Amino acid sequence: MNSFFKKTRQVFSSRGGFFWIVLFLFWLKTYLTYQNNFSLGINNAMQQFLLFFNPIPFGLLLLGIGLYFRGKLTYWIQIIVSLVQSIWLFANTLYYREFSDFLSFGIIKSSSSVSNNLGTSILEIIHPTDFLVFLDVLILILMMSFKVIQPDMSTTKRRYGAISSVVAVVLFSINLSLAESDRSQLLSRTFDNNYIVKYLGVDFFAGYSAYQTHQQTATRKNASKSDVDKVLDFVNKNRSQPNVSYYGKEKGKNVFILHLESFQQFMINYKSDGEEVTPNINRFYKDQHTMSFDNFFHQVGQGKTSDAETMLETSMFGLPSGSSMTSYGSSNTYQALPAILDQQGYSTASMHGDVGSFWNRDNTYKSWGYQYFFDSSYYDDKDDYSIGYGLKDKIFLQQSAKYIEQLPQPFYAKLITVTNHYPYDLDKQNQSIDKTKTGDKTVDGYVQTSRYLDQAFGEFIDYLKKSGLYDKSVIVAYGDHYGISDNHPKALAKLLGKDSLSSYDLAMLQKVPFMIHSSNLSGGINHTYGGEIDVMPTLMDLLGIKNDDTIQLGNDLLSTDRNQTVAFRNGDFVSPDLSKIGSKVYDNQGNKVNTKKLTQQQKDILKEQQDHTDKSLSLSDKITTGDLLRFYTPQNFDKVDKSQYKYKYSDGMKALKEAQRKKKTSLIEQNGGKSTEDLYKTDAPELKDDDE
Repeated sequence: MNSFFKKTRQVFSSRGGFFWIVLFLFWLKTYLTYQNNFSLGINNAMQQFLLFFNPIPFGLLLLGIGLYFRGKLTYWIQIIVSLVQSIWLFANTLYYREFSDFLSFGIIKSSSSVSNNLGTSILEIIHPTDFLVFLDVLILILMMSFKVIQPDMSTTKRRYGAISSVVAVVLFSINLSLAESDRSQLLSRTFDNNYIVKYLGVDFFAGYSAYQTHQQTATRKNASKSDVDKVLDFVNKNRSQPNVSYYGKEKGKNVFILHLESFQQFMINYKSDGEEVTPNINRFYKDQHTMSFDNFFHQVGQGKTSDAETMLETSMFGLPSGSSMTSYGSSNTYQALPAILDQQGYSTASMHGDVGSFWNRDNTYKSWGYQYFFDSSYYDDKDDYSIGYGLKDKIFLQQSAKYIEQLPQPFYAKLITVTNHYPYDLDKQNQSIDKTKTGDKTVDGYVQTSRYLDQAFGEFIDYLKKSGLYDKSVIVAYGDHYGISDNHPKALAKLLGKDSLSSYDLAMLQKVPFMIHSSNLSGGINHTYGGEIDVMPTLMDLLGIKNDDTIQLGNDLLSTDRNQTVAFRNGDFVSPDLSKIGSKVYDNQGNKVNTKKLTQQQKDILKEQQDHTDKSLSLSDKITTGDLLRFYTPQNFDKVDKSQYKYKYSDGMKALKEAQRKKKTSLIEQNGGKSTEDLYKTDAPELKDDDE
């Protein structure tokens, strides 16, 4: 026994032995924290391996700092590094438990945000086992203090520190390469902090968020009020006048935004083997009280869905790379539609059957002024309830009814569907139409998930009719972005019954449905060219909300004097007359145009269109990266004060009941306290054997 103790003591006391022991403990507590305290969504063996592997490079790099020093200092530096790691893991555990997200330097820098978010509830969310992350440090400190460990005082060979640093860099390069092979554009198209931690580790995330914060701070610091003057000059010159026939026509009505995931315009009235794929959406599209736009384009970049939401609710473009919601949603100032409607007496809520941290929604929605955010933590979930990116649409919409009926009216409610999302997988019990037969696995499942989305949409519309909300609401339904990308031209051509598709054809396939329904409106097909950037001003004019001094880059789709140039994030554009796709110009029949043969007037128009596109994108980027809206506030609008969100979003039901006592009545109150949930009829097979 004495011999064993002596050998163990020698191992701990030697410089190399101590380093490897501390490194092992550093790795172990990090990996166990990953597994037990975070929900990172491990989907394959590669991700599991990288989760196991990623603490090692940073452990080598950080603990290796101690190897550059001599004597006791070597040991104490490694203990301090391990202590800092424990504190970082402990803090992230608490923050993640509360918000399903990781502490970024932007959040830490905004100390008031952290204290408001965590301060009052920290005792409720802390678990005794959380302190186990400090156990290894405590033991090492005691062993040093009671001289169980007797540091090696011999001359230090600093090359060991250098070797540790080099090996760390090499291992991290391997880590990053493997991560990119499993998730391409991991860093350039960041949409969830969970992915960064899952692939590269919580320590890399600390450095990465610090770098992002530094870049954003530098750009923000260099911005000034004079930059806003340039923006206002452009916006005011291009602002269209509202259509007097529609302005204020929907004043005071509830507003539903139905986000149809990956749903493209060509699916309207599309038939597969003679069978209508989306009969419910088709009926809604052609309804006598639905205004439908058949030249409405998505305008997203790398941010995909997050870009669509950004344009829809702020009338600003997404970024040329990455997502503005993830990079700036937590910190920027906005003049967003939810905040504007809130200040007009509306209740505002977003509902989504996935985790709140996805696309940084939990933070961005607060910046946009949403009062409530019902994420996956609000919804009952079972093994067969979810697929892909969250709850299946039928189950999600059916469960959302209990929140909708309690929203004080008038309300603005956005519901985000997810099932019709790449790679278009759907379990057999929900498949009600055969796959297409183009031979492309990605494309052929699209009709099945589109049909499922259509069925869920139809059930929800039936519920709105039965509950009485249908005639009291403006119902907006839109496709957020393409479902089938340009990477599948042959399969797309076959799907559409064509031999091939030109660049112009592919650009026209970027059309997505946009529909506005209300009992006050006369329906029909509107052929104006527009896009997601135009939704916010359109809705504001319909609701009769003053909109002549806001900063918006879109224009009312119903205006008669609007610019119909639709800018794409890559700098291309389309219009009713000429369109520029890549380096080529096309007429509205899809024919290539020889620009040398254009009249001078046509050349001038083409130049104006390109200038308008470039200026819109450039100014949008400057507004976002410089946080320019902090310098300017429209009349009758108050900047969003995020500290007003005293409750966390998971306390939303309590907050709803408090709001009902202060604001206008909810649907459930109008029905004498009777719930309308029982009016919701769904044929979701997963629910047949449930009490629901």
